[in-house]
Amino acid sequence: MSGKKQQRWYLGGMGACLAVCFTHPLDTIKVHLQTQQGKDPIHRVLVRTLKTNGIMGIYSGLSASILRQATYTSVRFGAYEVARARLTPVDGSPLPFTTKVALAAVGGTLGILAGNPADVVNVRMQNDMRLPIAQRVGYRHVFHGLATIVRVEGVGALYRGLQANIPRSILINIGQVACYDQAKQGVLGLGILKDGVAVHFLSSFIAGTMATTLTQPVDVVKTRLMQGTQFNSIAEVVMATAKEGPLAFYKGFVPAWVRLSPQTILTWVFLERLRIIFPPK
Repeated sequence: MSGKKQQRWYLGGMGACLAVCFTHPLDTIKVHLQTQQGKDPIHRVLVRTLKTNGIMGIYSGLSASILRQATYTSVRFGAYEVARARLTPVDGSPLPFTTKVALAAVGGTLGILAGNPADVVNVRMQNDMRLPIAQRVGYRHVFHGLATIVRVEGVGALYRGLQANIPRSILINIGQVACYDQAKQGVLGLGILKDGVAVHFLSSFIAGTMATTLTQPVDVVKTRLMQGTQFNSIAEVVMATAKEGPLAFYKGFVPAWVRLSPQTILTWVFLERLRIIFPPK
C-alpha cells in the first residue's frame, strides 16, 4: 500500500452539485411525467408548468436536489473510489469489471441511505407545482421540508420509498460509475484518443445511457411511492402501474435519458477537472 495515492473521495459530490444546477429543470419535468395519470407528452407538460408557475416552476426543489447530490453522490462515488484504490494492484492494472460492479453496488446502497431524506423532499417539491394549492406541501426550502416531514409524519417518512430506492441506487451506480470506469478503460485502450475531455464525454455518454436503461422501471415505482400516502407498499405501486400497461414503467424515459445523460456527462467532466485541481494525495 505504501506509495499509493488516492483520489479525494468527495470530488464526485462536488461535480454532481455543479451538474445538477444545469439539469434540474429536466428532472422536474421527468417527475411530472411519471406522476401524471394521463399520457401528456413532454412538450405539453413543460408548457403547462411554465404557464402555471413560470420559470421558477421548473427549478422547484433545487435546494433539495443539491443537498441530495451532496449526500447521496458524495457517498456512492466516494465509497467506490476508496474501495477501488484499496483493491487496485500495486502495478496499477485495472480491476475486473465484475469487481467494479460489486463495488458500485455497495457504494449505491450506502449512498441512498445517506441521501434518501433529501430525495423525498426533492420529489415532493418538484411535484408540488402541478398540484392544486390546497394539496401542496408548501416547503420553502429543503431544510423546511425535512423539518416539516419529521414534525408531521415522523422520522420514518424521510425514508419513504427506500425499498425501491436501494435497487435503483445500486443500478444507477453500476451504470454511472462502474460502466464509466470500464468505458473509459476501453476507449483509452483503443489508442485513438488521449485522456481528456473527449474521452470523458464519450465514456460518460455510454454510462448515462446504461444507467437510464437499467433504472427507469425502478425510478417510476420509487417516484410514485415517494409522492405521498396514496400507496403503502411497493407491491401496490407495481400493481397500480401495471394496470396502465407495461409501458407505464417507462413513463418519462426520454426526459429521464435527456436528464440523466447530461447529468452523468457534466458530473464526470466536472469531476475529472476537479481531479486535476485537487490531485490525489
